[in-house]
Amino acid sequence: MAGLDHAVDIFILVGYFVLVIVVGIWSTWKKERNTIKGYFLAGTSMTWLPIGASLFSSNIGSEHFIGLAGSGAASGIGVVAFEWGAAICLLLLGWVFLPVYLSSGLYTVPEYLYRRFGGSRLRLYMSVLAMILNIVSKISVDVYAGALFVKLALGWNTYLSIIFLLGITAVYTIVDTAFYENVLPA
Repeated sequence: MAGLDHAVDIFILVGYFVLVIVVGIWSTWKKERNTIKGYFLAGTSMTWLPIGASLFSSNIGSEHFIGLAGSGAASGIGVVAFEWGAAICLLLLGWVFLPVYLSSGLYTVPEYLYRRFGGSRLRLYMSVLAMILNIVSKISVDVYAGALFVKLALGWNTYLSIIFLLGITAVYTIVDTAFYENVLPA
């Protein structure tokens, strides 16, 4: 029975990745993404289902596969409290902040700070601070947890797994940036 459970786990994991890749490729062919507004808001034409699926899939990372799954297996369902905080933040974003952004014609927090308080220093400070905090608290954890996952799944060395993950990320970022540099107006 353990072999069947293992096969089901692999099937679900592979299915999830295939679904995310298919949705990502499909969404790049949508005509409404040819502008900045279309890129960030999908031309305001999407329904709740793809928006919710996008929020869910962009929130799931290697820290969930390694950290939360391991903590849940070790200590039980109490780990779900961690995710309830994210749900509350997403609801606040959708009901409180998003209407302000949409009515102002803004797409990012630094744009909001620039328009609300003026000057470029606060916008630059917020962008740099968010980037540093993401690198230190999120990306480094994701890369390590992803490398640990690849090491356990494929038996690779941790450093080789890190290089592999960073290489895939670099290729995706370069291709995505090159595509949107040619598509999106400045």
